[in-house]
Amino acid sequence: MAQLNESLKIPCKEEEVEFGVAFRWQHWIRALSIVVLAVSGFYLAYPFLSPPVNAEPTGFLYALFRSWHEIFGFVLISVILYKTFLFFFSKQHANERTSLGDFLNPKVWMAQIKYYLLIEKHPAIKGAYNPLQFVAYVSFYIMIFLLILTGLILYTNVYHSGFGGLINGPMRFFESLFGGLSTVRLFHHILTWGIILFVTVHVYMAIYNSIFGKEGGMDAIFSGLKWKKKH
Repeated sequence: MAQLNESLKIPCKEEEVEFGVAFRWQHWIRALSIVVLAVSGFYLAYPFLSPPVNAEPTGFLYALFRSWHEIFGFVLISVILYKTFLFFFSKQHANERTSLGDFLNPKVWMAQIKYYLLIEKHPAIKGAYNPLQFVAYVSFYIMIFLLILTGLILYTNVYHSGFGGLINGPMRFFESLFGGLSTVRLFHHILTWGIILFVTVHVYMAIYNSIFGKEGGMDAIFSGLKWKKKH
């Protein structure tokens, strides 16, 4: 009878906190900022709308798009600095730092690749991210910081007082490193496409892991909870 009961044990799942409130808020503010910055940025490069025609000189649609671009640019800078602080210093985000160990483990790399090839189940990882995710996120933040840097260089060439005047000296130095303002604009545009590509792959992989991992990966960024197997 004991053997029968043992054989009938069914694995169940228990809730586990994956993302805290601060992480989820900064994630969605960052996502909104990226969308607004991409749309407004493309408009600034290639104006695809015309303001309504009227007799008054009030059709400043380009200026409106630029103002939204600047506002959400500083919002993005704020949440990126906040997320960077959380990554390095928050105890609740220690599992993100632990992902570095999985990244340096060749066995986890091979198992993760086999998982994406539908050969094996998802490997057991110690951190929040598997090795491929860790590489993707590091690449994302490198692009984001370069995007912010090039954006600030462009900002100081329009605004010469206030904050623009304060950072003018350092930004002029970086502008010369890039080889001039035209190159800065080119890098800013290329980096934007890099972020768009990352977001596309990020959403796809989140859905993929939710379907095949069956741990509520997509739900976690809304509720903060993930499901772990328990026998």
